Amino acid sequence: MPMISAPAAARLAGRPLAFARDRLAALLAFPADEAWPEPRQEAAPYAVVDGGIAVVPVLGPLVARNDWLSALFGAIAYGDLVGAVAQAFADQDVRAVVLEVDSPGGEVAGLFDAVGTLRDLKERYDKPLHAVANEAALSAAYAVASAADRLIVTRTAEVGSIGVVAVHVDESGADKQAGLAWTYVFAGDRKVDGNEHQPLSDRARAAIQADVDRLHAELCAIVAANRGTTPEAIRSTEAAIYRGELAVAAGLADGVGTLESVVGDVVADLDRSQPALTTLVAPILRRSFAMAEDKQPKEKGPGQTDPVPQTPVSEPVEPKPGTPPQTPTPPTPAGDPAPPPLPPAHDPAERYRAEYAEIADVAAQGARLGVSVDAADAMRKGIKPDALRRTVLDTLAERSAAADVIAAAPAPGKPTAESPIVKRARERAAARS
Repeated sequence: MPMISAPAAARLAGRPLAFARDRLAALLAFPADEAWPEPRQEAAPYAVVDGGIAVVPVLGPLVARNDWLSALFGAIAYGDLVGAVAQAFADQDVRAVVLEVDSPGGEVAGLFDAVGTLRDLKERYDKPLHAVANEAALSAAYAVASAADRLIVTRTAEVGSIGVVAVHVDESGADKQAGLAWTYVFAGDRKVDGNEHQPLSDRARAAIQADVDRLHAELCAIVAANRGTTPEAIRSTEAAIYRGELAVAAGLADGVGTLESVVGDVVADLDRSQPALTTLVAPILRRSFAMAEDKQPKEKGPGQTDPVPQTPVSEPVEPKPGTPPQTPTPPTPAGDPAPPPLPPAHDPAERYRAEYAEIADVAAQGARLGVSVDAADAMRKGIKPDALRRTVLDTLAERSAAADVIAAAPAPGKPTAESPIVKRARERAAARS
């Protein structure tokens, strides 16, 4: 029977872990006399595939920070994972992020903050976040994957194991066989509770169990909030593991697929939303650009004068011979007709949700067009969706006008064409002389 690896036991024992039990046993039982694996080559934080989708790998155990465990077993620090997702979201070429998860879980330390940060990043950048269990999203890794908008599993993938475990390794028997006796000199009655060189006392066991129970309750609450269910429903899984279709039936996944199919579905969803955006915005942009052009003064040719403004008349106009008389058309008031009033919302909370959803939609459209909009700040300041949409359109109009001016600017050093007015004045002066 292999001996428990002393480095692994020292690193993991006594810490609360959100780890699949069988994977944890394999890690702790790594033979101490066997050669350690070569450190895994550090991979790129994410890869952008066709369609502007960033794939962030979540492969291996999850730990609070990098150390020998991450170097030897390919463990991922929560800070590195969050940093990779943040970098992908901030990438202008990235339209959505997909987490490729194949992890047995990891340490509880740092997990809850990492999941919360993933949710914040998703809202801040307003880009889709999807996850694929390929082939495992267990315990802490499932909590990470649950932060996604959709979680897809492969046919043989495992998800679940939503629980917390703490390991105590009693080495007192091995110490006795080795002729070792450990003596602790300490102050504070609980200072050495749960140490590995003495059997676990009832008091130490009760304290560890209470800590595990508290962490499990928080883990269930976080996963439930991400999945849109109740903590009781998550707790009722009793940390069981579900594979493929069974994970979907248990409500822990949204469908069965592959990494490739998920990327294809995300691209199709984004492409379908783009024509609707163009249809909504383009007519308003064209009208804004036309209004901007009308304000520019136009050169007049020789003998031309400014046109006299025409005012509508109410008297009938004398028709031409052979044409029937026409009824005068009443003048049309300037400006666009006022839109019909919207029916008032009966529920104030529903009205605010609808308004925020519209503001978030404007922010998403602006982001796709290269205009940054802070939806949360707009809500705080009471800016209405129509005003926010007008701001986006005005910004785009200004950019277009500036681009037209730059494109039409004469090249340096080249003479510009002579004004027709100046040319005509010179001809008249020459004729008089």
